[in-house]
Order: sequence, then structure tokens, then C-alpha cells
Amino acid sequence: MELLASKRKVLGKKVRFLRRQGITPVHLFGPNVEPMPLQCDTAQLQHVLVRTGKTGLISLKLDKEKTPRTVMVREVQREPRTDELLHVDFYQVDMKKEIKVEVPIVLVGEAPALRLKENFLTQELNSLTIECLPDRIPSRIELDVSSLTETGQAIHVKDIRLADGVTVLNNPEQLVAKVSIRYVEREVPVGKVEAEVKAEAPEEAAQPEKATEERLGQ
Repeated sequence: MELLASKRKVLGKKVRFLRRQGITPVHLFGPNVEPMPLQCDTAQLQHVLVRTGKTGLISLKLDKEKTPRTVMVREVQREPRTDELLHVDFYQVDMKKEIKVEVPIVLVGEAPALRLKENFLTQELNSLTIECLPDRIPSRIELDVSSLTETGQAIHVKDIRLADGVTVLNNPEQLVAKVSIRYVEREVPVGKVEAEVKAEAPEEAAQPEKATEERLGQ
């Protein structure tokens, strides 16, 4: 994805005037890169963010620079109530050096164990931390759950297979997905409860009468 950017002179609280004009303030940083305040067209920036997420590479074209910079999205700030785009941080990567990123895990396929209505599938880990060269970063990790055929079966980090050159940094024993069973309490019918109460009542009532007869005998 390509994105146009220009150097930004408006700083601090005054950037709110940029947003009113359809411009989003952004910031560029990275190893051996002088931090630089920039600005982008909000509509174009929104389009790029949807397409790349936080794992895709972006060709950032700065005004008066012939060579684009390869960057990734490091942080996106939005207004909590309106979801308005407020600020974006871009990290300039070195294509020859490995980088650590988090990649989302997406469950695919159908688990045969779920054919039993008592079973349900839980996803315990939503992203995987990996390390690799920038051009080897996957947009997402698809995890096939069709191997889960019985209750209690699970998939751990060590069961995930990735391409060569991609190193997983999570604990190999960390749980990713598991099939569990719902435990439903049995409901006792009201009529049965009343029958049990009535069956116990005569025995309890007979005890005072027996005590009375013993006193009269004395």
C-alpha cells in the first residue's frame, strides 16, 4: 500500500485545526531515523489502515523525497466515543533486520466435537508474537480446528506451524483453543419434590404422638 505524507509544522494542541480540514497528524520514528512530525489526508489514511492493519507494510512517500520509506503502523489513536482518527505512529523498518510483531490468530474450519450440543469452543489466545524479516510477516495466522474431535482436546502454541524464517516467541505450552463441555444442573420436577415432602411428613408427625404415649404409660 502507498501513502502520501508531508512534513507537519502544526504541533501540540493546534493539531485539532488540521483534523477539521480532513488532515490527520502522524509521527515517524525508527532505528537510525530522526523522529519526524508528518500529516496525511484522513480519507486516504483510513483506507490504508483498513487494508494493512498493524502487520502490513506501507510505502510512505514524503514530499521532496524520491525514495519511499517502508513503514508499519505502530499505534493508532482514536476518540473513544466517536471513533474519530486522532493520530498515527509509523515505524520505519529495515528490510534486512528482523522485527518483533503481534499477528492475529483466526480460527478456521469446523471442530467435529461441536456436533455435541453440550460442547463449546473457546479461544484463549487471540494473537501470536513472532519475529522475522518485515517481508515475511503474515497478515494473520489461520488455525484449523478440524482436528478437535473430542471433548477436552486443545491446541497449544507448539502445535502451530509457520513458514520458514518465522520464530514464535510465545510459550510453547500456552493454550490457544480448547473444546469444553457445559455442565447443566438437573432440575427436579415440582411434583416430585412435593411427594418427597409428604412422604417424610407422617414420620415426623408420629414422633410427638409416640412421646405422649410413653408419658401416659409412666
